[in-house]
Amino acid sequence: QVQLVESGGDLVRPGDSLRLSCATSGFKHGYYSIGWFRQAPGKEREAVSCVSGGSRDTYYAASVKGRFTISRDDAKNTVSLQMDNLQPEDTAVYYCAADPRSYNDIPKYCRSYYFASWGQGTQVTVSS
Repeated sequence: QVQLVESGGDLVRPGDSLRLSCATSGFKHGYYSIGWFRQAPGKEREAVSCVSGGSRDTYYAASVKGRFTISRDDAKNTVSLQMDNLQPEDTAVYYCAADPRSYNDIPKYCRSYYFASWGQGTQVTVSS
């Protein structure tokens, strides 16, 4: 059974940093494409960043590029999202997701409907 558990969400001030982690189990972590998505109140879920299970290429949404960094540790079955210079518009519930397809063209496939398994989410609030 595929399981993903996010952690690391918190209330922070603008300009602060946070590191989200996603612990996975129940599948061969090294083969899966994995992504981070977020959903703010009243808005649709959007892609933040994804990493391909095949090429290991990464994708970042324009709004986070240069501030967020995705990384995966296949030995530890974890995926992290380092978030720097957080802004109020980054406030959202952040979800980790995984899919068994390699998605080598990761910019095309970093969309919520391409990912089969989801965690429960972790709240990130950025406020002064």
